[in-house]
Formats: sequence, C-alpha cells, structure tokens
Amino acid sequence: MQLPESQVAVVEAASADETTAVDALAAATDLPPETVTGAVFELEEDGLVVVKERVDETSRLTDEGETYADDGLPEVRLYEAALEAGADDDPASMGRVIGASGLEGSQVDIALSNYARKGYGAIDSGELTADPDADPAADAEANALEELAGTDDTPLEVVDVDGETMGGLERRGLVEIAETTVREVRLTERGVTVRTDGLERSETVGQVTPELLTSGEWEDVEFAEYNVEADAEQVKGGRVHILRQTADRVKDVLVGMGFQEMEGPHVDADFWINDCLFMPQDHPARTHWDRFALEEPTHIDELPEGLVERVERAHREGVGDDGEGYHSPWDEDFARALALRGHTTSLSTRYLSGEQIGEIEPPARFFSVEKVYRNDTLDPTHLLEFFQIEGWVMAEDLSVRDLMGTFEEFYARFGITDIEFKPHYNPYTEPSFELFGTHPTTGELVEIGNSGIFREEMLEPLGVECDVMAWGLALERLLMLMYGFEDIRDIHGTLCDLELLRETEVTY
Repeated sequence: MQLPESQVAVVEAASADETTAVDALAAATDLPPETVTGAVFELEEDGLVVVKERVDETSRLTDEGETYADDGLPEVRLYEAALEAGADDDPASMGRVIGASGLEGSQVDIALSNYARKGYGAIDSGELTADPDADPAADAEANALEELAGTDDTPLEVVDVDGETMGGLERRGLVEIAETTVREVRLTERGVTVRTDGLERSETVGQVTPELLTSGEWEDVEFAEYNVEADAEQVKGGRVHILRQTADRVKDVLVGMGFQEMEGPHVDADFWINDCLFMPQDHPARTHWDRFALEEPTHIDELPEGLVERVERAHREGVGDDGEGYHSPWDEDFARALALRGHTTSLSTRYLSGEQIGEIEPPARFFSVEKVYRNDTLDPTHLLEFFQIEGWVMAEDLSVRDLMGTFEEFYARFGITDIEFKPHYNPYTEPSFELFGTHPTTGELVEIGNSGIFREEMLEPLGVECDVMAWGLALERLLMLMYGFEDIRDIHGTLCDLELLRETEVTY
C-alpha cells in the first residue's frame, strides 16, 4: 500500500498492543509533532489507526508566584511586620509597618488589598491593627505556593491543593493552569495487516510553489490532503479595555452635549489642587495620609503671583462683606508642594483662572476624563488610582435644577434613569450634593459622584464673575452600574479577571 512518508513512519512506529502518545511517535520518527498529528488523522480516516483523546491540566508557578514561595505572600509579610510593631495591642502607623515589612511597589497594594480580606487585621485612617488570633501557617494560598514550588508542569490530579485555592492563585497571577490535549494512537487490525503486507512511500506535495506552476510539474504530482481538523495555535488578539471603551463613550456623550475637553498635569502644586478650591491648609484631606507627595522635585517653581495673593486673602479674610475666611494658617511654601492630584478639579482651577488657555468667556462647558490618585483603603468600590469624570458649566443664573437636569440627561445616555441626590458639604461648593445610583445586581445604592455650585470664595480669586456648576463623577462606578460588576478590582489592577474582560459584551 502506498502512503505518504509521514504516514508510513507513524504506522511503522505505532503499536497494536498499546497506545502511543503523539509526542512519543514524534520522537520515534524524528518528525515534528504537528506533522505526526496530521498523519494520524489521515490514517484514522483510512481505518489504519484508532485515536483516543484526553485533556490534561497542569500547573506551574509564575515568576511572581516563585518570588512569593521564597519570600512569603505580601499580606503575610505585612502581618508579621504588624505583630513586630505591636499592632496586635494598639494600632500602628501603616507607613511604619509597610517600611518594616520590606514590601515595595505593587507588593504594597497587593498586601493591603488582601490583609483584611484574609482576616489578618484591619486598616483604617492610615493605621493598621493585627488580629493576634490570625495564623499565617494556616494560609491556604501560602501553603499551596510551598506545595507547588519547584514542580513545573505538574498534573493537577497529583497536586495536593483544593480547587478553590488553586483558582484564587490563578486569579492573582501566581499560578498558570495549562490545558493540553493528549492524543494516543493504536494500530487497528487493518493497520497491522497493511504493515505486514508491506508499505511503499508515495511522493506527495504539500504546497503549490511558483516553480511547480511555471514548470508545469503540478499536473503530474500528487498533492497531500489538507487536514482541517489538525490543531492550530490559539491566538488571542488585543482589544481596547472595557474601562477605556467606557471612557471614550463618556467623552463622546459630553462632546455631544456641547462640552470641550480639558488637559493638564497629573502631578501638580497643592495650590491648584486644593488652595484654589478654598480648601483650608489644615483640612484632614491635605495630610500625607490622604495624598501622594513627590520626593523629587518637592515644589513647583512658579505660580501666578497675583492669583496667589488673592487666594491667600480669601483663605485668611474671606470674600465679600460677609466673608470671614478660615482664620487658619496659610503658607505659600505648603501651597507650592507637589503631589499627585487627588481630583481633576485642579484642571478646572487652571482653566477657570485663565492660566491654561487664556480667559474663558461665559457661557462655557468643559470636561475631562482623567486619572486621579488617593491614599484610600482598597475595597470593592475604592482604589488608590481611578478615573474621574470632571465637568463644569459657566453661565449666568445657574441653579441646582440646571445641575440635576444635566446629570439626568448624561446618565440617561447610559441607560441609567434612577439617579438620586443627597445634600452634602464641600468646602468649595454651596449648595452641594452627592449622586447615587442603584446597583443592577445587588439593588444597593452606590455613590457615583459629588457636585455643587462653586462658592464665591473660590470663584472671586480666579476672576470669575458668574455662576459655575461643577461635578466629579466616578468612571468605574458608572461601569459598575452599566455591567453589574460588584468588585471594582475585577476590571483592572492586580486582581483583574482577564477572561471576564474578554467575554463581557460592550454595551452603549
């Protein structure tokens, strides 16, 4: 019987008494595994072999997992440092404990996000407590890493780790689970007969080349059959992140409502971030616990001199006949200190003052969808960095009714029509109110933004003589209401679920 050379090699190497894996046949025939796989399928069609398939799952630690297997999980190291600092008796400074733990970079965020979740203690207002009854030796993830260390590509059925723990390690990117299709081949009786009777190698051509066409040889050669069932490499293409898609949609909506986009620095002076907002310099939100200051450089070089004087006067004395100011310390050196912006209202103060693009005449509408940074405690609705939808409208005789109507129109574009409002206090707006939306899965009210009419004490130093209504909305919270996400960490960050992002249908 005449067969292509690859098929002859497989028939000669296969056994009728026991199955042989494709990889073993490839090694025996000195052929690539994909060539053997194609030959096996063709032989199966001719009834010469039987092919059995199974799916094997194997696990291996990632580089990050190997690091934690050697050094310990970040949350365990944080707990051990907290115990050393006496946090099991009295709350300890979070910064001091982190420094003592030796954690750096992203490991700090990972430790903080898992510390309370695993019951090691609590984090509140920059202080950390340790539960004396917590037992790191019973940490299932830590024990699993120790079990998996040095066992690359180990079959899951022989690993002494439960499925829930393994799934948690995989979501954290510490373990890779690989599925491999294993094909095993055995000769049929017909295959044995054909091999016994003798095999001849037939010459086949697998590709049409220019030489075959120009020479005319293509008319005389035998072409190999194309096997459409052969394995092909799985390629997952890149795509725009669902959060970025939503941000782009928000921009489209606001531009359609007549707004222009603002741009500005992520690192800015406290002057633009807080002082221009009539935020007193002794406000708790301006301490190092709630902001990320810069080590180098520490201060901005230039600020508009006249504006600095007007802002300082507003803080010290107030604005207008009835203004009193704060009667609290105000220091220009503190105002020049650089930090990562805690809100994009720093862009609004730059634009309203005329420093960014020149004087703006009313009526005017501006917005930004940019990242902000806050030293918050990580939980399902808070991150250390997130996107804020900043916006403001400058016009005569604006009212709360105008502001509420703007929100109702904006959120309706995303299918959200049950917005609720709650009175609130801000140092820079009066009146002020927070916005809430109903979570589509839990039914709970979720805070989605803050807003109000800018106070005269803020606008007068900036040189604005008419009303300005403004807001800061959370992009990630909007995403939660649109798609039903319950944990913001599922969509970005170290615990991001890539499969969820690949499979979530984008809706507008």
